[in-house]
Amino acid sequence: MAGVLVIGGVIAPAVLSGGGGGGTGTSSAGPKYKITVPQSLVGGKYSLTKDVSQQMGAQVPSDGVNAHDVRAAGGQYTGGTKSLVVSGIYGSMDDPEEGIDHMINGMTTSPGVEVAVADKEFTPSGGGEPLKCGVDVKQVAGQKVTVPFCAWGTSSTTGTVAQTDAAELEKAPDSVDLQDLADEVSKIRSEVQVPDGG
Repeated sequence: MAGVLVIGGVIAPAVLSGGGGGGTGTSSAGPKYKITVPQSLVGGKYSLTKDVSQQMGAQVPSDGVNAHDVRAAGGQYTGGTKSLVVSGIYGSMDDPEEGIDHMINGMTTSPGVEVAVADKEFTPSGGGEPLKCGVDVKQVAGQKVTVPFCAWGTSSTTGTVAQTDAAELEKAPDSVDLQDLADEVSKIRSEVQVPDGG
């Protein structure tokens, strides 16, 4: 199960009762990763404004239906008019695909959120593992805010990036270039998801 934090007007998925990872793989398969919160992302394009790991961690049980020995990490970033919330959990995920579906479902079924563009799989243009990306519209203080997002996962992580643009808060959801977002989130994934030496 998953819920949503609204941080600085940006929707951030947050596991509330034992969510999990997403992508491909089986229980305990593949290398182990953890989620980190770098000071900047994408070559300095985005700068960290708030580490929300503690806030997320307070809502994430260490064990749940699909995840075990879980820890949370996340941060809010800004770059120009855009804001990002990067959030993730890491530990041991029993079913990565089920976990990522729970995470996305938690975002899209929260009060005040409607699915504008259903999530689908995108392969980054530069190669790499696919991401699931879509667009939600969130009611924030009476205003509709367009929130594109991408999510990924492994047998040890789930990560999501949700974006808003202050210059285009009510941007037409179907005009969002999700392939472009997937390409950028792929870079973010490579920066925040690092090998876990444990």
